[in-house]
Amino acid sequence: MTDGSINIRAADLRADVASAATSAPGLSARGITVAIAGRAIVDAVDADIRSGMVTAIVGPNGAGKSTLIRVLAGVDRPTAGTVVWQDRDWFGLSRRARARIAALVEQDSVAELPLTVRMAVALGRTPHADFLSGVSRRDEEITDDAMRRAGVAGFARRQISTLSGGERQRVNLARALAQDPRLLLLDEPTNHLDVRAQLTTLALARSLARDEGLAVVAALHDLNHAITFADDIVVLDGGRLAAAGAPRDILTPELIARVWGVHATVLTHPRTGMPVIAFDLPPDNTSDPLENS
Repeated sequence: MTDGSINIRAADLRADVASAATSAPGLSARGITVAIAGRAIVDAVDADIRSGMVTAIVGPNGAGKSTLIRVLAGVDRPTAGTVVWQDRDWFGLSRRARARIAALVEQDSVAELPLTVRMAVALGRTPHADFLSGVSRRDEEITDDAMRRAGVAGFARRQISTLSGGERQRVNLARALAQDPRLLLLDEPTNHLDVRAQLTTLALARSLARDEGLAVVAALHDLNHAITFADDIVVLDGGRLAAAGAPRDILTPELIARVWGVHATVLTHPRTGMPVIAFDLPPDNTSDPLENS
């Protein structure tokens, strides 16, 4: 990860949100349904992913977050529904054209191949490759920059097989950055990472949106990460859209109780002024939290 402060200032985040409100159109999904063996994993979900914004997709385990991310990335076609990227049919574009626009970071997508970290990151340049002229100086520079930004330049020569889970996750991010995408999709990007690495990864995602105009989508489990770093949020429950909008407006104790089945209290961080959500189980761990809230 890049060095420097990871402090999150409320004024900065409010400015980010205000700027995002006028951001350019990015990806628009309507009525997305993904059915497997007759069962809808994702059921008629709408989502708008705007350039210059971080959109968090949240929900309980099995809610359909990863499935939706793969559709938005153009990796899997939906059973029904439409996806449009800047007025163009997303699935009407060739797979290579989509890969020049969108990069997907899955939870652990580096294959078990005899690759060094640098070789794995350089694979991100494949959609842009000119196979006649080979690797260009620009390709090398973009690969180097991607490794630096993701914090993996220090072990560029190590074999992928020797890395920890957190290190591999950062290599996955570097490979995605090497694609030079306009749409960056992150499936549980903090998985395997320590606390500092989690915060720097999400701060980088926010910087890519705010400073470089990327449309960033992140499937997250930690609702505090979502409320801190995201401009917009999509809540899934049982494959359906439960709510969407600004995180502060959407992540209420009532919604959290209904979707996750836990008590939630929204507090204020004493230093940043940002909301912080505290959780606890219902008294008997079986009752409806809404009944006792």
